[in-house]
Parts: sequence; C-alpha cells; structure tokens
Amino acid sequence: MSSEAPATPAARLAALREAMREHAIDAWWLPSSDPHNSEYLPAHWGGRAWLSGFDGSVGTLVVTQERAGLWVDSRYWVQAEAQLAGSGIELMKLHPGQGDAPIDWLAEQLPAGATLGFDAQVVSLASARRLEATLSAADIRLHGDSDLLDAIWPDRPALPEAPLYAHDPAYLDESRAARLARVREAMAQHDADWHPISTLDDIAWLTQLRGNDVDFNPVFLAHLLLGRESATLFIAPGKLNDSLTQALADDGIEVAPYTEWAARLAALPEASRVLIDPARLTLGTREALPGMTDLIEAYQPSTLLKGRKSENDLKHVRQTMEEDGVALCEFFAWLEAALERGETVTELTIDEQLTAARAARPGFVSRSFSTIAAFNANGALPHYHATPEAHSTIAGNGLLLIDSGGQYPGGTTDITRVVPVGEISAAQREDYTLVLQGTIGLSRAHFPHGIPSAQLDAIARAPLWRTGRDYGHGTGHGVGYFLNVHEGPQVIAWQAPTAPHTAMQPGMITSIEPGVYRPGQWGIRIENLVANRPASESEFGDFLYFETLTLCPIDTRCIEPSLLDASEIDWLDAYHAEVRERLAPKLEGDALAWLEKRTQPLARQQK
Repeated sequence: MSSEAPATPAARLAALREAMREHAIDAWWLPSSDPHNSEYLPAHWGGRAWLSGFDGSVGTLVVTQERAGLWVDSRYWVQAEAQLAGSGIELMKLHPGQGDAPIDWLAEQLPAGATLGFDAQVVSLASARRLEATLSAADIRLHGDSDLLDAIWPDRPALPEAPLYAHDPAYLDESRAARLARVREAMAQHDADWHPISTLDDIAWLTQLRGNDVDFNPVFLAHLLLGRESATLFIAPGKLNDSLTQALADDGIEVAPYTEWAARLAALPEASRVLIDPARLTLGTREALPGMTDLIEAYQPSTLLKGRKSENDLKHVRQTMEEDGVALCEFFAWLEAALERGETVTELTIDEQLTAARAARPGFVSRSFSTIAAFNANGALPHYHATPEAHSTIAGNGLLLIDSGGQYPGGTTDITRVVPVGEISAAQREDYTLVLQGTIGLSRAHFPHGIPSAQLDAIARAPLWRTGRDYGHGTGHGVGYFLNVHEGPQVIAWQAPTAPHTAMQPGMITSIEPGVYRPGQWGIRIENLVANRPASESEFGDFLYFETLTLCPIDTRCIEPSLLDASEIDWLDAYHAEVRERLAPKLEGDALAWLEKRTQPLARQQK
C-alpha cells in the first residue's frame, strides 16, 4: 500500500477495496462510532467522513467490491447528495423505522459464503448482534478483527492528548464517592461483581472530571471498570496531573493506561458476574471478557442517574441560561442593527459574532455544537453547516435560522430561533406559527411521572399533522449538565422505542424543537430546553410539567396571530415577560432596548 494517503473519496474507496481483497473480505461496514459509542468523534475515528467525504455526524457506510452506499436519515439527504457527488458512493435514504436497512441490503447484495469485515472496537454489541442475526441466516460470515483504515490512512490523526481538569466543585452538590456508591447500589440489585463503562459522558459524570478530547463536548477518552469495592480509570498517560490522580485515589479509583483496557477485562475471574449494556459497549469489549463470564444485561445505571439533574444542578442551569440569554440579546441586537445599516453579514459572520458574545460571558468554555446559521434554502437542511467555500450572505428577503449553544460549568445550552430578514411571505408566517404552536403545546403539557418520553411527541406535532405537515427528526433530546448536548435516556420521538428506561423522571432536561423544512425554500425550527418538574399528586398518580429554561425572545414578527388562540398568546406573553424580567437587569444600551422591543405582548409588538 502506498505511504501517501489517497487524495479523494474515490481514490480512498479504491484503496479500501484493495485492502479488502488482501484480507479476503467481500464487504466492509463502517459506522459513525468509536470504542465509546460516541456521537461526536475524535478525528482518529473519523474514518467514515474521511473515506466518503460526507461530514455529517451520523451515517453508516457499507462497501462491497461492486457498490458502496451511505445510509443517512432525512436531516442529511441534501448534504450527503452534494458531498458524495463523484465519490462512487450511493446515497441511501434512511426512513423512520428502517434502522436495519443497510444490513438487509448486505443480505441481498452478498452471496452465501461471503465475509463482512468491520472493526469490532467501534461496533456496539447490540449492532453486532443485529448484523449476526440477519447475515448468518444468509450464510454470510462476520470478521471483526481488523481496522482496514490503518492500512490506507497513513496520516490518520493521533489520539488527543489534552489534559483533564476537575469540574468546579462550586457547581456540584454530590461527591465523587457518592456517585460511585449509587452505581454500585444498582450493581448490587443485579448481583453484579463488575461493571465496565465506556461512554465518555458517563465516565466524566462519575469521576467529576472534564476534558477536551472531543469537539464541543467536555469529555475525555477513557474506560472505567467498576467493581464492588474497586474502580479503575483507563486513560492515556500524561492526561492526569498528580493532584487529580491523588484525588481519584482518595475516592478509591486507581489509574491504568488506556491501552490496558482489554487485558484487564480478560484477567477478570472466570466466574465473575458482569453488568453490561449492549447498546453502550462495543463487540470488542465483550470479546475481551473471559468466555465463562456470567453477563447481566441491563440499561447502564449511570446514564439514568446522570439524566436526573438535582435541585442544585437546576439552580446553576437557570443561572447559566441567564448568562446565555444575555449573550443572545447582545448578538441579536447587533444583528438587527448591522442589517439595518446595510453591512455585509454572512452565515459565517453570525457564527463568529454569536460565539464572541457567549465568550464574553462569565464561565463560557466553548460552543456545545457547531453553530447552524442557515438563510432561506439552507435552513431546510436541519444540520446545515456553513463553510468558507459554501455559505450565504444575509440579504434580501427571507428567514434566517440560527441553532446554537454553549458549554458553561453550570450547564449546557441549546437554542434555535428564526428571524425575518426583509419581507416574509404569508406561507412562511403560516409555517412559523404552526411550528410555534407545537413548541407551545408541548411546553405547557402535564403528563404522568414515568410516561415513556416517546409518547409525548404527538403533542408537538399535532398542529403540523393537522395541516399535512411534518418533520423528519425527533422533537426532543436529553441535554447534559456541562456535558454532551445530546444525552439519554429520554428522547421525544415517535420512532424511538418505548422501553422502561425512557420514562420521564423529575430533573431531566430535554429539548423541544419541532420544525418545518421546505427543500430549496426555507426551514423553521423553534427550540427551548425544558426541565421535568413535579406538577401534582392525585388518586390517578403523580404528574410532571415542563419548566422552560431557555431565556430568549421568540420573534413575533414571523407570527400569523390569527392562527393562535388566546391561551397560546397568553403563554407567549408570559414567557416573554419572564425573559424580560430575568435578563433586563443584566443588559444595557442597544441590547436592553432590543430586549424590551422583542418581548412586548404580541398584540402590541411592532412588525
């Protein structure tokens, strides 16, 4: 194999196929994943993007000697079609409920006796089982022992080396030892001796450490092996200073090299009872465990514990939302003034200015994801990302969608707003108002404690469904506490399973973000973060409601008021009154004037 990396996706595809022939592999499976089942990946595991040219966050690439396909959902169809052009890779549109479509495709494409290759270190145990269940019936063998990318990617990025730091204790009300004890209580309920954890946000939460190994998410590469009376953090040498190492030791956590993970698992006693979550551990991790290990499969306890924010957490999140809201007011005041002055403003300018506004707030650490600033047709791409080579100038008439967020020690933010530029049409106003109705409808819902989160989805979609509209993404995702902007276990999406672990519990923080997307025209999404709060108790059970956490005006210039009923207008006016009350004392000058103008009751708002 050449020592120079292939320069184009087509050349990389050819190099992969050559490596497949050398290893007697008929097809190659490459998901968007790493040994930690992460959504956002360190560059070292960005092989799917490097190989295909498609840089969206989610997609599955499958390559045979004759064909190659990339499966992505509707959020990425337009983006993938453009980025795959000339690569020799087909866009495979993934529809709701078709998660196993690439597996079914392989069963049709490959003859009996063929071999599917993949890297077991980056394929979840649950995914590997689905592959096995379908392909073994077609007499297709699985080979997960090698990473073919190493052979064709000579300049593959190294693993990140950034040092770790402690989550400021001022934002915590529970010790590291207490968190470990709570997970051990869950282990005891399953009579488990050991519990391996690989998901990075769970490890960061348990250890109360943070890092910079993954863009936008303050996590670090590590594994954690938790025993009944011991714990070992597997992490690259040099990432922990002596003080942090001692602090971990004081709480019973020893430190071992990241590369010793598999060997330590293999050394566990044969009769051990090991608690695993097949969706959160890779096949490679499972294969490292001794063959006679007694596996106990259950949802990972720390994920649910982490999802339920404490009262102290929520106190800090509210304060963080005020700081984030101030930054947003400063930004939007600048944006409106700049456009009125006729300045050149692009989608890239918006990202720069908004990030600068957040960076001026106390405690700001980083963005929580790559800012989406999308004008007109670009807004129809839910995960659009402007680049220096391809972006729009904000000029003329239309709708500007801005989805952004920040990381602060006191919380993680995620907000989407749409603002008018110039004149907008009646059709745009109607779409916007229906989306707003969905946001309002779910925001003011009361629901049983423990209801599967997916069952709430129809409330947000009802105004859109009623008029023959819909959107292809979920309505809500969990949000971390100075952690990942996407976290489980809850997800508000009718396509999601209604498993017991998705039950809505007090303290969970979730997004509410319905939308409408018209390809080639415009996109609309209105997003707030909300927290599950106790509402009432009765003979019918306990009920929860959503406390809206996000503080930023919802632009009423895009509303068609005749479509809203009195209760919806009351909700919007009350929300704006709270935004004004909490943010005004922190603002002055143009930003304060903008806030006052944009939070006037709907009937008096200037258009």
